Amino acid sequence: MRRTPPPEPWSKAALWSRRLALLAAAVALGAAAASRAHRLAPEPALTLLGAGLALSLAALLLFVAACVVIWQEGRRGVGAAATALAVIALTFAWPAWLAAKAVRLPVLADISTDIADPPHFSMSAAADRARNGWRPPSIPEKAREAQRAAYPEVGPVVVDVDADEAFALVLKTAAAQGWRAIDQHPPGGRRGEGRIDFVAPTPVMGFLDDITVRLRPLPGQSRIDIRAATRYGRHDFGAGAARIQQFSEGLQAQLDER
Repeated sequence: MRRTPPPEPWSKAALWSRRLALLAAAVALGAAAASRAHRLAPEPALTLLGAGLALSLAALLLFVAACVVIWQEGRRGVGAAATALAVIALTFAWPAWLAAKAVRLPVLADISTDIADPPHFSMSAAADRARNGWRPPSIPEKAREAQRAAYPEVGPVVVDVDADEAFALVLKTAAAQGWRAIDQHPPGGRRGEGRIDFVAPTPVMGFLDDITVRLRPLPGQSRIDIRAATRYGRHDFGAGAARIQQFSEGLQAQLDER
């Protein structure tokens, strides 16, 4: 009688690596989803995200162990290990991208188009409530010099319209980019300046960043200065400069459509 040899046993490390990788991805995605839906405050959301990354690292270690066992003993589990590696890579993709930016960019959390005289954030009761009492500090001189070297393209926007029309364009552009106005003062007063404060969610976690836009009238023109600050951490990973650049481009697109 012909006997069929029993199948090779499975690598338990490969199976557990896949299970942990899927669990880690679920925890990380859950942290981001709960944060974006405002079900979790930033601190617990970051803690939960960190737990997901820790589980993913454990899955990676099990993946390495599975590769050794499969190579040496010929056990089954190549597919499970490959799935684990793919899920681990996806889970670490965003943190790895941030890490690369952290290495390349200076540690800045507050960016302004006017380094010499940055726009001030509103200290009104409405703005205070919208920021949960958080008030962006002034920009240190050292940080201003670092910004000048890192983002030489960040500068004021000058438009060929009067201040009232520029004020309306700023509101329209900000709304198109998903910014929410929390305080606004139309141009006027002794200096004719206008100001609008906004909050805007970050793309992945949905944390709220703070933005203020200042308008100053010029002869036949208006100067628009933008300042973008992050509330959490010392590094915005280039998000502030990117926001300002996108806003400037959006404002120009609004002008071109007129």
